[in-house]
Amino acid sequence: MSNYSIKSIMKSLSGDIAIDLGTANTLIWMKNQEVVLNEPSIVAREKITNKIIAVGNEAKAMLGRTHGGIETIRPLRDGVIADYKMADAMIRGFIRKLNMSRIARPRIVICIPSGRTDVEQRAVKESAEHANASEVYLIEEPMAAAIGIGIDVNQPVGNMVVDIGGGTTEIAVISLNGIASLETINVAGDEQTEAILQWFKDHHKLAIGERTAETIKCTVGSAIRTSGKSIAVKGLDLITGIPKTVEVSSDEVRQALSETIYQITAAIKKALDKTPPEHASDLIDFGIILTGGGSQLKGLDQHIKNKTGLPVHVAEDPCYSVVKGTGIVLDSLKKYQNVLIQP
Repeated sequence: MSNYSIKSIMKSLSGDIAIDLGTANTLIWMKNQEVVLNEPSIVAREKITNKIIAVGNEAKAMLGRTHGGIETIRPLRDGVIADYKMADAMIRGFIRKLNMSRIARPRIVICIPSGRTDVEQRAVKESAEHANASEVYLIEEPMAAAIGIGIDVNQPVGNMVVDIGGGTTEIAVISLNGIASLETINVAGDEQTEAILQWFKDHHKLAIGERTAETIKCTVGSAIRTSGKSIAVKGLDLITGIPKTVEVSSDEVRQALSETIYQITAAIKKALDKTPPEHASDLIDFGIILTGGGSQLKGLDQHIKNKTGLPVHVAEDPCYSVVKGTGIVLDSLKKYQNVLIQP
């Protein structure tokens, strides 16, 4: 068999993959197949034996419903790895779900938050290596998002990308294969869900679950005043200890989210203040691009436009911008060599 044939076979077995390792969800892009996995970044394990019993969708189904012997864990918090052992198990579990050949040695590109430490960066890389990767490359999330949106990051033009994920909001001005200015805050989708949980405790004396709070946010949550939509919310009365249902309006949910929206908007203003003058005129022309799951909150684009006076656009398929950009880099590693994090 010729060397060319051997190389072709090994390439087909490699199944090179790109990973968007998010606080809320992990997405995997496989070469020539695009997105092949989109599951919650959650692990379930037995407390006594430490045995991993589920990852992703199966683990999320257990959230808030486990008995004392099982716990569900989110290995990432605020955009960084909070539990290295569980993150390692989660990454390996997700890759196993792809049903790749056991002899596969894929190249893996993983996007990570721009505010990572060297220790966190090394931990992510080692987790991928444990999953039998032949080569591991890292890219910063805002850069991956910009590429996924379709921005030519090689050009000397400033583009502001606001990536609102689960644990962090990253605001970056991208130009010439680099990040010209950056602002990161630990306020994003998870913080908004927590704000709704707290609101119901404080204002209705009602305990609700995380999944219920997420549903409320997605159904009637808004950054601006909207017409009177309402939702029935079921929970546990904290005074009587008896389950009950309360009806809440969209405007009340807006009030619950107002502080987190203020903090995100303030961070965008701070990033604009740090933007080099040469790029300020670019932002007037091209505006701000919102991406990530949190960008889908109703009226958020209009709210930011009102507060900054700049055009604001929500990316097409904002939940997939980062993994798509990471996949594009995977497909053209030589072309995008300059945007990868250098070891």
